[in-house]
Amino acid sequence: MKKITIAIDGHSSCGKSTMAKALARKLGYIYVDTGAMYRSVTLYALRNNLFCEDGSIKTDELKQQMANISISFQLNAETGRPDTYLNGECVEQEIRSLEVSNHVSPIATLGFVREAMVAQQQQMGKDKGVVMDGRDIGTVVFPDAELKIFVTASAEVRAQRRFDELKEKGMPADYADILKNVQERDYIDSHREVSPLRQADDALLLDNSHMTIPEQDEWLMERYNEAINK
Repeated sequence: MKKITIAIDGHSSCGKSTMAKALARKLGYIYVDTGAMYRSVTLYALRNNLFCEDGSIKTDELKQQMANISISFQLNAETGRPDTYLNGECVEQEIRSLEVSNHVSPIATLGFVREAMVAQQQQMGKDKGVVMDGRDIGTVVFPDAELKIFVTASAEVRAQRRFDELKEKGMPADYADILKNVQERDYIDSHREVSPLRQADDALLLDNSHMTIPEQDEWLMERYNEAINK
């Protein structure tokens, strides 16, 4: 059966990772969480004291250490979902912390970081049959993807979802802090010089602010069937 590349871009905390994982599982495709890759680099930088006290990044040191950063995904038999591994260590929980969230955008704006991550992502998806979500998949990583989707929702809805997700995992969460983080990340992501967040000209817009998960899944499968039959 014909396989395609599916690129899902959009704002932070709009549920695109969850939908991309579910779609990949349903289609038997490989799923790559590119946001988790940037979060892993951020966690590496935090662990190795590559942030100055004022929050700025020790870019020269990080650039020298990029070759030491290996990111992979392994299926978790219990959850049925892929977990993120940093240099062989499962970091799925740690990379979802608010501390990492507060530091990931400046890391993701660095050209040499994006270049390294894009090269890894393109290698992962070279044989098609892949669902990849992030900020620049349809515009930079796979500009020729057969199906491109841009997902959005209001900042308030996204903050509430992130709050609920953290509470469900038993992690500390404050709605006001999360909303502030969501709004700041939106601004940084859309104004950065390298690969700014934008909807690809040929991407389909999905605003899921008021959609249920089943409605969203149905919409995605309809778009997939249209793309596969072109």
